[in-house]
Amino acid sequence: MGESGLQPAGDVGNLPLQDVMDLLAGTFYVLDDSGYFVLWNQQVERVTGLSAERLRGLHLLEVFDPSDRPNVARAFCTVLQQDERVQLEARVRSTSGELIPFACCASRLLVGEGTSYVCGMGLDLSRDQRQRDKLELFERALMAASNGIVITRHDGVDNPIEYVNPAFERISGYSADEVTGRDSRFMGAPGLDDEPRRKLAAAIQAHEPASIVFRNQRKNGELFWNHLTVTPVRDHHHRVTHFIGIIEDITATKQRAAQLEHLVTHDALTGLANRVLLRDRLDHAIHSAQRNHEMVAVVMMDLNKFKEINDTQGHAAGDHVLRNVAQRLQSALRESDTVARLGGDEFVLVLAEQPNLRFTLRMIDRVRRAMSGEMDIEGRILSVGASMGVAVYPNDGRNVHDLLQAADAAMYESKHGGPDAIHFYSPTMATTTAARQHMEHALRDALDRDDLYLLFQPAVCVETGKILGLEALLRWRHPERGELLPADFLPEAEENGLIVPLGRRVLEDVCATLHYLAELGYPDLPISINASSREFTQRDYLLHLGRRIAHHGIKPSNLALELHEEQLMHDPEQATRLANGLQELGIRLSVDEFGAGLNNLSCLRRLPVSQLKMTRRHVQEIGATPSDGMLTKTMLDIGHNLNIRVVATGVETRDQHDFLAAHGCSSVQGNYISEPLARPALAEWLTAH
Repeated sequence: MGESGLQPAGDVGNLPLQDVMDLLAGTFYVLDDSGYFVLWNQQVERVTGLSAERLRGLHLLEVFDPSDRPNVARAFCTVLQQDERVQLEARVRSTSGELIPFACCASRLLVGEGTSYVCGMGLDLSRDQRQRDKLELFERALMAASNGIVITRHDGVDNPIEYVNPAFERISGYSADEVTGRDSRFMGAPGLDDEPRRKLAAAIQAHEPASIVFRNQRKNGELFWNHLTVTPVRDHHHRVTHFIGIIEDITATKQRAAQLEHLVTHDALTGLANRVLLRDRLDHAIHSAQRNHEMVAVVMMDLNKFKEINDTQGHAAGDHVLRNVAQRLQSALRESDTVARLGGDEFVLVLAEQPNLRFTLRMIDRVRRAMSGEMDIEGRILSVGASMGVAVYPNDGRNVHDLLQAADAAMYESKHGGPDAIHFYSPTMATTTAARQHMEHALRDALDRDDLYLLFQPAVCVETGKILGLEALLRWRHPERGELLPADFLPEAEENGLIVPLGRRVLEDVCATLHYLAELGYPDLPISINASSREFTQRDYLLHLGRRIAHHGIKPSNLALELHEEQLMHDPEQATRLANGLQELGIRLSVDEFGAGLNNLSCLRRLPVSQLKMTRRHVQEIGATPSDGMLTKTMLDIGHNLNIRVVATGVETRDQHDFLAAHGCSSVQGNYISEPLARPALAEWLTAH
């Protein structure tokens, strides 16, 4: 039977809608605003000879004889565009080829806010005594209809009720005997929806059809939402003698619409206002402050250590933190204030009706104290503070956009000012914000225009000079600043999230280069690439690596992933999962910046590491004084003890090279061996060496 096409837009409670429709003697159907069947009863299938599967997705016009289709199309447009109830006769062509004359009527059904459907019925006129059968069928339809039907007599003053169907009795709670002869307005709820009632009265006075939504009262006093469609009925002299009203109880639909509106304007996880509602509330607060000569404070918040909690304890714990923070913020503020979540761990507070800055400071201090308490997250006691940036209307901005931008700039300063820092906006921050935004836009453009490119620097064996591998080094051909090194733009990319698409672009280029090297006759020359924590914490990171390697048809062992030692030591459990995943794929793991911080040798021993890349700072300390190379020798000894090859990076001079060779360093990389090379120059270097 008909798919429940209207169910997502409304809930008819426990009413057996399909059973009611199947009780109708004629065809009953609902069409979407393009004319396709979305709901129908069994009669539609019987008359047309079409199955439910065939009707599903079938257009209205395909059911009728071709000669009648223009009239049907016009009637359909009249219902939708002019909101009129239409009647017409047309012939239905069944699958057996039989033409069956039908009397059809249709009306527009408005669901929710602006979603229109055409609700129609059809009566078979092929029997003898067509008129009598048609009237009987209409009577049965009235009795079985799910909507309430009221027929009133128009006497020029009142509109006393002459007939109501059983659905009216069910909806209103009144029996037919109780309402017959009463004025049709007796169920009106006093003081509610005066404007729709005036519209209805005017339509009746003008003898015109009307469709309104307003609230009525049931017999027990309960309010219900009523979608009423009123149509005048004329006699053979064209005088209006009666009105027919179709009453649809849309209370459940209204409730569902309210729920949907809440979902559209509120964050699903915390129940706080989302970005849409935030802008509306802030705009309202600004206009109110403008009228009353007050201030509005906007506080942008970013939680401390949230990413660490998410990564170490899982997303369920992170969600628990966000809900806890939402409750604390709401409890610290007034009902007139707004707490919103923009996404992730970013919250915004709108402090309305601020008489002075001292009052604002006291409110912010209350928020700070509310955030300072410890949280019990799944048995672990955590302290979750926040960095806050504050902007105040009218000094820091006079509209929603400017205030939010100013608060964001202030929060950015707070994030770099220590934990739980609070910064108020100052004009100098605008320059920093503009620079960040300019960098982000420029980097996005660079990704689109392929202004980012790779150079490759060889690492060679100290004893033989044989090439052992290449490191891919990223460069940016900036249109204004020339060639930029990674340190000039990767920190910003890490901050704004562009590091993820950027890293995937690098992976594509490296895979293509490995294929290129294999064609040149170097099928086993590995290339290493750097990966940031924001990249490898993506849930699909390992899956993406495996897919791209398979797509390019390269050996997994020819790809090495370089991770900073600090990244691995920060979360040993995550590091172990990542390393094991890389090992399963056949990708090598290389530890970059080895020796830059504290070494966790037990952690390194557990990981399947193929090489350690010594930080260039230790190599640069090698000089004439014997003690200058002590740290370098220590790092080499650690590598030997762990049985992991150590690569010295940043080798610039012959003295550095000889020192490393004398102390057992197996591999070196730096400008002394070769500067970073573009692909054509790399091919020449490989041929020469």
